[in-house]
Amino acid sequence: MSEQKMMHATNATNLADILERVLDKGIVIAGDIQIKIADIELLTIKIRLLVASVDKAMEIGINWWQTDSFLSSKAKEAEIENENTELKKRLEKLEEKIKSA
Repeated sequence: MSEQKMMHATNATNLADILERVLDKGIVIAGDIQIKIADIELLTIKIRLLVASVDKAMEIGINWWQTDSFLSSKAKEAEIENENTELKKRLEKLEEKIKSA
């Protein structure tokens, strides 16, 4: 028979503590991938990963999700408003051309 181990609450608490510390302090993982043939660089990929809480990210000046229209309804509304403004300008120009012709 296979032996089953009982998981103690302390193991889960330790994992939760570690996760809380990482999110509170943040952790950065960085790496570069380069593909070269005969000393000719063909491709470079720079990978940067930041794991942090939203509060910590905002504290260090990272808030891209607030301006991404796929993640923020306010950003989507602003994008639509800008598009509408541009379309109105284009329509006015076309109407002026028609009137002058």
